Amino acid sequence: MGRTGQQMRARTKQAMVANAKVVPAKPRRNATYSRGQRLRYAFDTSMSRGTKALVGWLAVVSLALMLVFAVLLMITGLSPKDADGKRPGFFAELFNSFIHTLDAGTVAGDGASSWRYVVLMIVLTIGGLFIVSALIGVIATGIDNKLVDLRRGRSLVIEHDHTVILGWSDAVFTIISELAVANESRRRPVVVVLAERDKVEMEDELRDKLPDLRGTRVVCRTGSPMDIGDLALTSHDSARSVVVLSPGGEEPDSEVIKVLLALTHGAAGEAHVVAEIEDPRNLEAARLVGGDRAVILNKQETIARLIVQTSRQAGAAAVYKELFDFDGDEIYFHREPRLDGQSYAQVLHAYEDVSVIGVVRDDVVTLNPPGDTDVTGCDLVVVAADDSALGSLRSASAPVDETVIVARAVTPQAPTRTLVLGWNQRATSVIRELDAYAVAGSELVVVSAFGDPALPPLSAYTATVQRASTSERSSLETLGVERFDQIIVLCYSDDLDLQKADARTLITLLHVRDLIGSTVDGGPALVSEMLDDRNRALANVAEVDDVIVSDEIVSLMLAQLSEEGRLEVIFDELLQEAGSEIYLRPVAEYVELGAEVSYATLVEAAARRGETAIGYRTALQAHDADAGYGVRVNPAKSTPVRPVAADRLVVLAED
Repeated sequence: MGRTGQQMRARTKQAMVANAKVVPAKPRRNATYSRGQRLRYAFDTSMSRGTKALVGWLAVVSLALMLVFAVLLMITGLSPKDADGKRPGFFAELFNSFIHTLDAGTVAGDGASSWRYVVLMIVLTIGGLFIVSALIGVIATGIDNKLVDLRRGRSLVIEHDHTVILGWSDAVFTIISELAVANESRRRPVVVVLAERDKVEMEDELRDKLPDLRGTRVVCRTGSPMDIGDLALTSHDSARSVVVLSPGGEEPDSEVIKVLLALTHGAAGEAHVVAEIEDPRNLEAARLVGGDRAVILNKQETIARLIVQTSRQAGAAAVYKELFDFDGDEIYFHREPRLDGQSYAQVLHAYEDVSVIGVVRDDVVTLNPPGDTDVTGCDLVVVAADDSALGSLRSASAPVDETVIVARAVTPQAPTRTLVLGWNQRATSVIRELDAYAVAGSELVVVSAFGDPALPPLSAYTATVQRASTSERSSLETLGVERFDQIIVLCYSDDLDLQKADARTLITLLHVRDLIGSTVDGGPALVSEMLDDRNRALANVAEVDDVIVSDEIVSLMLAQLSEEGRLEVIFDELLQEAGSEIYLRPVAEYVELGAEVSYATLVEAAARRGETAIGYRTALQAHDADAGYGVRVNPAKSTPVRPVAADRLVVLAED
């Protein structure tokens, strides 16, 4: 029974332990810490709060020191008596202590008093010297820390109607330069840049590369555009527009989408957002995040389309660049009630220094509409030198010479031979766009020294792919480059670094230009992709007018879209196969050659063919970079022109 009882008690004890509730241990009280330790901890905590806490403690010490000495003087009666034989009261002693604490020279006037009083005041003054010295040091340190904070770029920007640029790349210089030109008519314009770079470094680079900002002030801040707190430093809610740059790297689009999410988080502003996307597959996701207030630019497709458009005719790149940048003539929207009741063909002659190229009705933009379109209630799409010029427009008065206008049909397009030299990730889009414009029976030859070119499905082209060095003259001679109608030189941006890729492109251009000669009299149209804008000047040695600088042209479009979001529809129509595109057509198809005519006559001749004239190209200046390769966009209607066979009229047309 004894053993059985022990076993029963053991089982009962185990059951009680198993059923017992776990009671959390109570936190230990600070009974082991002394009062001095607690006071020291409280003091350290207050001191860690910075300059304000230090100044506060010095003020407390100063007040305590003055009170102690004022009380001592009252108790000891050492203070000298006044003329009436009375000693100072408490507040007088307190003020006297205050003066001796802050001004060490005050003690020099105490020589006539008792030596005990002088010694007491000297002690007070020495204590005051320590306090004042500490105060000066604290204030100096606080100012220095504040300057460091300012240099770090962490202070709030308080601006309104400004432009915000989020991110940093080489594109920032082109965008700010263009905005500086666009902002010349604005009062005190401001551009705010937020990037994960040192503020001082950003400012130094901007001053070095953009010495003249034409009155535009640039404010730099350091922070992550994806961080909502950092983003708030830019006051983007009160901005006129926000530009989101692609950061580069392995997954740049994901960072752009995160920035768009941060912008939409609790945003109450009306600023429209412009962003660039590298991979077309991420375009829809970015548009879903950005919503109606965001314009998303497909970088790769835009460059590909521009290369195709300019490869179809020599000189087109100069026209696009003129329209896409702010230096010269660009596209604006204008409302003119006095033109209500007129047709589109009539308003083409309405202005002397402005070219009408389309209309906007019910938010729908139409470029080069039919000539009988009624413009009543429509906004006009115009090409002008500046938006400030739209406030004081001159009416056109140049005569139209009916006798020189000819009625020649547009020459039907024939099958073409196209040569693509080089390969990169944009090549597939370029070839797909080329195929959309080509007619059946056309021939495509792709030559690349790197990669494994994979062609998309083609309907008009018969294509061949060759592996050869595109920068060796012998390879180009074997190809017979002079027998092609279009030649496109692409950079090896997927396989070589930026400068090496551009170097190969330049060498290829030199050889190709030497082999084909002039393109003005019907030779192949030559267009090249360049990555670095600094290499454009070197390309001029090869007399290549149609050079597309990839990042630069996208930066120009971003700057334009940041000022006017409706331009997205216009840029899209100008660069795609559907709708009206830019053509440089022989002037002989419009007027008789040899006779001097006004530009207004050319405008009328184009209108009668269902086209809109926007400029002129002079063959004599076709290779002059300083003269814009002979391209003049939006000349005055009264400008005299003596056309020759090689001249081209720049028009908007369906095909």
